[in-house]
Amino acid sequence: MPPERLVTQEFARQLCAFTGETGRQVGVLIDRRGKVTHVMVGTPEGIEMPDWGRLRAGRGRLRGLRCVHTHVGDVPIDRDDETDLAGLRLDAIVAIGTDREGMPGLAYTAALRPTQDVGAGIEHLEPTPPAQLDLDFRDWIRAREEELARQDQTRDVGDGERAILVSVTAGRKPEDFEAQLEELKELARSAGVDVVDTVTQHRPRIDRKFLMGTGRLQDLVIRAFQSDVDLVIFDQNLTATQARNLGERLELRVIDRTQLILDIFAQRARTADGKLQVELAQLKYLLPRLAQRADVSLSRLAGGIGGRGPGETKLEVDRRRVRDRIARLERQLKQLRGQRESRRKRRARREVPTLSIVGYTNAGKSTLLRALTKTDVHVADQMFATLDPTSRRLRFPQDREVIITDTVGFIRDLPPDLVAAFRATLEELEDADLLLHVVDAATPDFERRIEAVREVLRDIGLGDTPELLVFNQIDRLPPTTGESIAVRHGGVAVSAVTRSGLADLIERAEDVLWSSRQDIGAPSRAADGGRR
Repeated sequence: MPPERLVTQEFARQLCAFTGETGRQVGVLIDRRGKVTHVMVGTPEGIEMPDWGRLRAGRGRLRGLRCVHTHVGDVPIDRDDETDLAGLRLDAIVAIGTDREGMPGLAYTAALRPTQDVGAGIEHLEPTPPAQLDLDFRDWIRAREEELARQDQTRDVGDGERAILVSVTAGRKPEDFEAQLEELKELARSAGVDVVDTVTQHRPRIDRKFLMGTGRLQDLVIRAFQSDVDLVIFDQNLTATQARNLGERLELRVIDRTQLILDIFAQRARTADGKLQVELAQLKYLLPRLAQRADVSLSRLAGGIGGRGPGETKLEVDRRRVRDRIARLERQLKQLRGQRESRRKRRARREVPTLSIVGYTNAGKSTLLRALTKTDVHVADQMFATLDPTSRRLRFPQDREVIITDTVGFIRDLPPDLVAAFRATLEELEDADLLLHVVDAATPDFERRIEAVREVLRDIGLGDTPELLVFNQIDRLPPTTGESIAVRHGGVAVSAVTRSGLADLIERAEDVLWSSRQDIGAPSRAADGGRR
């Protein structure tokens, strides 16, 4: 095949003659030198592309192969053709119609377009007989790749990993769907990811193979190609099979929400026990997926989002070694649990009441601790900015003192392995005389977040611990709005940033910790003002 020709009349005639004799589609893959690299013989309905294995086109580049194949009858480019074009990043795909005598009809040509508009992601050329395909293919493909390279160069040096977020719902669409998607964006931002696009789909049922439908998956493949992303993040937890299939189709790292949360924890862990707990959670997540060694999304976790910590070194070890490591980590965490219990017993002997700050992630818990104790506590506008517990002394009126502890934030559908791994940390809550449940009052779905936190507390056996709802960030609401919300839910309204409402908070907490019927300094879990 002359390298400057997309397809010649003689070549098209030979392909169509074979189709006329057999009634089957036949196709070839041609490189940019005009050499045929693969020949495929299919069925009357379609052809199957060769197995590419782990071969991947370069960033911002096409694969360097074009597909020319026949159709039985005058059939234009179909859905399978577009899927192959996008999924394999072919230079172009040409479908040639075949009449009953085995002669070529019209040639239908399609190619990927370097644009952010998915609706225009595939360019269809005007159908024409093969002999009239007046196109210098070498110049055409060179100009197309130069445009792709210019698009790639728009990325700033030092940018974080680029990702597309995907959320697929089934059955009845959740009422808080938009809030869940915004939460996934915030999680990605906290992990240092640059979100460039989002893809959503609502289906009657989840697809067991790809989670999403094939048509929407094709759109996702095109978006990923055009946006030049590094990974795709799914809001739903993926099975090992789904992760493998999606990784192979997208030729990108594919991670789910649990992996994203684990990555954030791996970035935030500072203390030795915090790192142990993150590693344990990661290994427990990895263990059932070790059998899927061909999984593209897992095999590429050499670093980056979803691949920090033990993921860099544990992917190629066998199940026995991972189980041994898990057992060793659990023994170390058991020792830490004993040390924490000893410290709690010493505090109990001194009869110092304990307040524990709990709440949804990024609700302002650390900011509240800093405002109450006037001490230097790490604060950041990020999810899970606090991972390791922080304790401070807080002086109440009448020379009363309490220990106040900031804990890791909760989130909806918190991965069970993460809760189990951090049980040693969460045990700090067991001896709390009062839970200050901090709520971001400015978040529209704060009631859902309250219930999500309470669900986690119930799961770890703390559902009966006295709780005081603290509606934070009222400075972001119209005047008196925060106070009205607090009254309606039996809580207290504060702004940790402006320090308004803190006196009321301390007074309410004191009412719970010290009842007029109790001796001074003796806290009571049964005091008035518990869970409201």
